[in-house]
Amino acid sequence: MSLINTEIVPFKATAYHNGKFVPVSNENFKGKWSVVVFYPADFTFVCPTELGDLADHYAEFQKLGVEIYGVSTDTHFTHKAWHDTSDTIGKVKYPLIGDPSQQLARAFQVLIEEGEDAGLAYRGTFVIDPEGKIKTIEVHDNGIGRDAAELLRRVKAAQYVAAHPGEVCPAKWTEGAETLKPSFDLVGKI
Repeated sequence: MSLINTEIVPFKATAYHNGKFVPVSNENFKGKWSVVVFYPADFTFVCPTELGDLADHYAEFQKLGVEIYGVSTDTHFTHKAWHDTSDTIGKVKYPLIGDPSQQLARAFQVLIEEGEDAGLAYRGTFVIDPEGKIKTIEVHDNGIGRDAAELLRRVKAAQYVAAHPGEVCPAKWTEGAETLKPSFDLVGKI
């Protein structure tokens, strides 16, 4: 079953954010747009490039009213240590949630259950609307990094569609570009 348009499950966790350990729950996702970015592990190789890319675009997400949450199955203590020792991760201003119980990775269906990477998460990205419903999902094998600019485009498209019922965003849609209004008369005309 797809997680699209399902509400995120209730959870409680601890995040490292702005020099403090803070509680985070499903309630944090209500009333605003959110992006949850799962990654395999702290102190690895592709992960800091992705989190750094998100940090470089964080102000743009914030202007759209979007909070980003990075999540791995590490602890919040490990997130702090990584933040304190890596120049790239030191740029991160969004919460890094610890998921050592693997409850979030399992709920979002990105937990690796078997093999040498068992207990880690795949690279899963979820855009969540203000009602707490998942609107986009992207999951990569762990050797393939993601692009924050493309994520930003998808967030803008999700926000546009939510604000303009009856309209849809075609492939490669960017903010300000023409959208489509599906109708009987449009069938076969594209």
